[in-house]
Amino acid sequence: MAGRPNSDAVQPRFRSVGETADILGMSVVTLYRAIHSGQFPAIKIRGRFVIPARVIDEMESSALSVGLVDAGDFVKTRAS
Repeated sequence: MAGRPNSDAVQPRFRSVGETADILGMSVVTLYRAIHSGQFPAIKIRGRFVIPARVIDEMESSALSVGLVDAGDFVKTRAS
């Protein structure tokens, strides 16, 4: 059926900053600022940042169960 996601499709393990910004409905610049200030988790590989898809999923799950998720607090909680 057109328009429906394929449940058999393999989901990516990592997303680009641009893809993540689109998913979150924010500008790429805002997300880069959050990454550089340590308020959003990312992996840096030779100057390029990628976002683990699992991080987005975990933030979404937390928001659905708790209500509000502050990305900066989320990063601190995961680090401890």
